[in-house]
Amino acid sequence: MDKNLAFTIVFSFCILAPCAVFAASAYASIISLGRNPSAAPKIFTAMIIALAFAEALAFVILLVVFQIFA
Repeated sequence: MDKNLAFTIVFSFCILAPCAVFAASAYASIISLGRNPSAAPKIFTAMIIALAFAEALAFVILLVVFQIFA
C-alpha cells in the first residue's frame, strides 16, 4: 500500500471518529434535555466531559499517526 494512501485512510479515521462521538453526544443530550429539562446542569456537565475526552483522544491519535508516518 502506498504510504500516502495509508496516511489518508488513517487520518480520515482520526477525524471521523471524534466527529461521530460529538454528534452522538449532542444528539443524546438534546433528546434527554427534551425529556427532562430540570436535569440540564447534570446533562450539560456530562456532555462537556465526554466531548473533552473525545477531543483529547483525537489529539493523541493524531500525534501517534504523525509519529508513525514521520
